[in-house]
Amino acid sequence: MENRTKKAQFASIVGIVANLILAVVKGIAGVIGNSKALIADAFHSASDVVSSIAVLVGIRAAQKPPDPEHPYGHGKAENIATLIVSILLVVVGVEILLDSISTLFSDEQSETGMIALYAIIFSLIVKEALFQYKKRLGDKINSPAIIADAWHHRSDAISSLIALVGIGAAMIGSHYGLPFLQYFDPVAGAFIALLVMWMGFKIGRDAVSVTLETVLDEGRTKKFEMTTMKVDGVERLDMLNARTHGSYVIIDVKISVDPNITVDEGHSIAARVKEKLMDDHHEVQDVYVHVNPYH
Repeated sequence: MENRTKKAQFASIVGIVANLILAVVKGIAGVIGNSKALIADAFHSASDVVSSIAVLVGIRAAQKPPDPEHPYGHGKAENIATLIVSILLVVVGVEILLDSISTLFSDEQSETGMIALYAIIFSLIVKEALFQYKKRLGDKINSPAIIADAWHHRSDAISSLIALVGIGAAMIGSHYGLPFLQYFDPVAGAFIALLVMWMGFKIGRDAVSVTLETVLDEGRTKKFEMTTMKVDGVERLDMLNARTHGSYVIIDVKISVDPNITVDEGHSIAARVKEKLMDDHHEVQDVYVHVNPYH
């Protein structure tokens, strides 16, 4: 668990540093190069900085041990951090959309400079590299916050690609005297805004689902049911519910045992069920077993 935390924290720090650099580079290049799409993309990277900080705080909070007020642990802190990321995405998306629409209806269209093109290509490469790194790490250590942050990077990479198309079209229009092509830059900014808002909604929906303790579907709990039935003394599996609690899983299970055995023997079977589930499935943090008489 400690190694998992260190990897997650390091990934968040890498994201914070990279996004700070990208936000500054794209912001300066966007102003100098007169590109609304690039300025919008710079704000997107700036929101990544805040989201990565939120993820880092959430990961650290999630590692606190259970206490009387939080007997199930603090795992949902990661999902709260994920929800913060999603809200930031939606807010930033609205701001970018309004700014892009304002530019579209403006009579003034400025020429886009080459520096904007170079900056967006650099951003595209960096953001896709960050996505690949965090997505693989998040899947490996089962961290919803890191995975959410990875998709934030992917949305930024896609938005950079859209900005690249918009900036390229605007430059072609300026070079060949086709003024209508210069509107592609703010149009690209509007598309980026919609993409950012959709990504925020999707990530937020998943975070809320976990926060509300939606149980895992039958396909994902089948392996837990099979493990339970392998334990000696379990005559029947009456019920098994599993729910995610941040990066780990909590299981509630009801089993039936021989009604003629002692209470102590029934307790021993329940203990073996809990031990077996936690040993065979690394994501299981705790198991609560209820024993029924088998009839």
